[in-house]
This record gives sequence, structure tokens and C-alpha cells, in this order.
Amino acid sequence: MKERILTGEKLEIDSTDEGLRPSRLDEYIGQDEVKENIRVFVEAAKIRGEALDHVLLYGPPGLGKTTLAHIIANELGTNIKTTTGPALEKSGDLAAVLSTLEPGDVLFIDEIHRIPKFIEEILYPAMEDFELDIVVGQEGSSRSIKIELPPFTLVGATTRAGDISAPLRDRFGIVSKLNYYSTEELKDIIKRTSRVLEMDINDEAAQELANRSRKTPRIANRLFKRVRDFAQVAGESEITKEITLRSLERLKVDKYGLDQVDIEYLESLINKFNGGPVGVETIASSIGEEVSTLEDVVEPYLMQEGFIKRTQRGRIATDKSYSHIKKGGGLFDE
Repeated sequence: MKERILTGEKLEIDSTDEGLRPSRLDEYIGQDEVKENIRVFVEAAKIRGEALDHVLLYGPPGLGKTTLAHIIANELGTNIKTTTGPALEKSGDLAAVLSTLEPGDVLFIDEIHRIPKFIEEILYPAMEDFELDIVVGQEGSSRSIKIELPPFTLVGATTRAGDISAPLRDRFGIVSKLNYYSTEELKDIIKRTSRVLEMDINDEAAQELANRSRKTPRIANRLFKRVRDFAQVAGESEITKEITLRSLERLKVDKYGLDQVDIEYLESLINKFNGGPVGVETIASSIGEEVSTLEDVVEPYLMQEGFIKRTQRGRIATDKSYSHIKKGGGLFDE
């Protein structure tokens, strides 16, 4: 798969990414309604001396679901244990994680929609009754073992809420959707990042970065770090609009925040398939990308910005796409 500066998918987290994460609700920018509701739920749980109800966070990649899970643990004053849905391959994997929990701890499962069905069924009594029922031994001599668990809070995160089964979803007492960020919120995040990374950025440059960050904090921070690289190598002590524009052109990020893969998607839809309708699988094959990447990362933003429409018959290019691409044009043709 192509390397993408704008990908919403998680790459390996480096130490600077960890340093950029806010640790408290007061530091968390954006998602005001979700944030204030969680503040109330956490405070109520602390007043009662109980574990917080299980929390499901869903929304597009890069909006802060993982950060919010860690903040919940910090606000509760408890530890957090993290894993992912694909990592829970056997009942023993789940048991190993659950058995390390202390009363009130937070268990964070990212990509919770990818938990195998049989693991999900083991998780039900753990969430409802804080009990773990597992079967050990071979067929014919197997036996069930019940393990008592301390009260804990499961925080699940997913980009595909529709892929979560109804029985699992119903066991979450708190369900919150994270929405795309406004340009002003992204500008505030970029300013905060500049302070944390000790690299000044002026207002015009911060605005330009915010405009091209696809309404996503993870992308805003990633673009900031790449523009910082260009500025430092050029011997500049401040990121200016001129440096930002020059850097983004080198990175092939256009004025709408579209990168090379987005443009290839639109050019394929327009030039190869006459603007559609065409299935996403066909588009993915034509540009050498994975269907899941297009569905989870590329298409949500293209639809949000009005570049494509998704119908029962397939994807259709809009007039905005034709205007931007100028059939047969290139990445920065205007």
C-alpha cells in the first residue's frame, strides 16, 4: 500500500506522538458535547465510588478516540490496559488481559469491531457480571472455569460502528460519536502542537495547515511535523505561510487537503469509469489500494466535502470533482 502523509490509519507511534496527547479533559480540544458528557459521567461514578459504565467511542480515524480513552482513565484516577480486537485471537488472550485488571481500571480495546465472534461472547458476562467463563481442556475432557473479575470499565473504539453486533453494542452504557473538527479547532490544536514541539508557527501558516488537515487532528499534527522538517532544514526558526505552502506542494497535499491517493481515486472514477456509478472494489483495483482504506479513510472525507456520492449502484463523481480534476488534469492543476 502506498505511504500516505494524510492517512487516517494508525502507524507506529513515536515518542513525540505520545507527547502531543492531552492527558486531561481540560486540555482536550474539540468534541465539546462528548467531552462535557463524559466529565459528568466520570464525576458521578467517582461520587458513587463505582466503576464507570462501559464506553463505546466511534467515528472516523484520527479524531482522538484513543486519546479520550486515556483521558477517561486519568480522570478516574485509575490505570489503563490497552489491546486491539485483532490481537484477541484466543480465549486465553482475553483472560490474560482481564486477569491483570484492578478495581476501577480501564480496559481499552481499539478496533473492537474486529473481535472474533466467540471472543465477543466470552466478553458479555465479563462486561455485565464481571465474571469470566472459559472452557479448558480437550474435547471430551473439557471443563468450564469461572473467574471473578473486579469491577472495570471497558472503553471500545471503532471506525465501523455498524460492524459491531447489537448484543455487544447494547452492553455499553455510554455510546459517543466523535465528529470531524472545525478549522478553528484544528488551528488551536496546531498551535498547541507548536508549543509542545517548541517550533513557532505564525497565524497564517497555522490557518493554511488547518485548512488542509481533512478536519482530523492526527493529520494536522502529522502535517505540522513534516512542515517543521522543511523549515528546520532551511534554517528557519518559525514556520511561515510561504514555507508551509512550499512544503505542502512537496508533500502533494492540495488546497482541499487531498493527497495523491485521493486524486488517483477521483481521476480513476472520472477518466476510467466516466464518473460512475462504479463499485469501490473496482476503483480499489484500478489504483492498487485496499478496499478498507478507501472506505475508512478516503471516501468519508470525499463525501463530506462533496466530491463523490455513494449510491446503491456505486460511487458517482460530482460536479465539484470534475471542476477540481479537470478531466485528464494532474494533482495541482487548477
